[in-house]
Amino acid sequence: MAATGNGADPQGAAAPGAQPQVKFQVLAQFVRDLSFENAVVRGAGVMPQGQPDIQVQVSLDAKKREADGHYEVISKYKVESKIKDTGQTLYLVELEYGGIFLIEGLPQDQMHPFLLIECPRIVFPFARRIIADVTRDGGFPPLNLDMIDFMGMYRQQLTRQQAPAPQA
Repeated sequence: MAATGNGADPQGAAAPGAQPQVKFQVLAQFVRDLSFENAVVRGAGVMPQGQPDIQVQVSLDAKKREADGHYEVISKYKVESKIKDTGQTLYLVELEYGGIFLIEGLPQDQMHPFLLIECPRIVFPFARRIIADVTRDGGFPPLNLDMIDFMGMYRQQLTRQQAPAPQA
């Protein structure tokens, strides 16, 4: 067998017992749904005074697509801003942001955490920018979401699923 100048096998065959090469690619990103409700405009149109309280809810959904190795991951964000003292709503943002990924060579037991941790982590900066832009364009200061701990979310989900069901 002839060797190349760098010592690699010219046919590119993997060594016996070697892990398969993982192939990962972001094929597409998209806004599946976006809603912004400016509650101030519906009311008197005057910005209420007080400290805003911003609540952020995040949920994830992943599924296999028809093409081999293709997966769709949707991150759902619900952001509600209210005045702390009065509870008056300022705005509500709902965003479903998706990505389509090509993933090959990843062991099946690692696929679920990869889809719900790594894929949302990769597209999160784009969703954060959309939320910042829509809040700014809606007449409020841009909301720059803090980084989300997708691994922590995944662990919490596993803990909830493994917890014994309450007895009736």
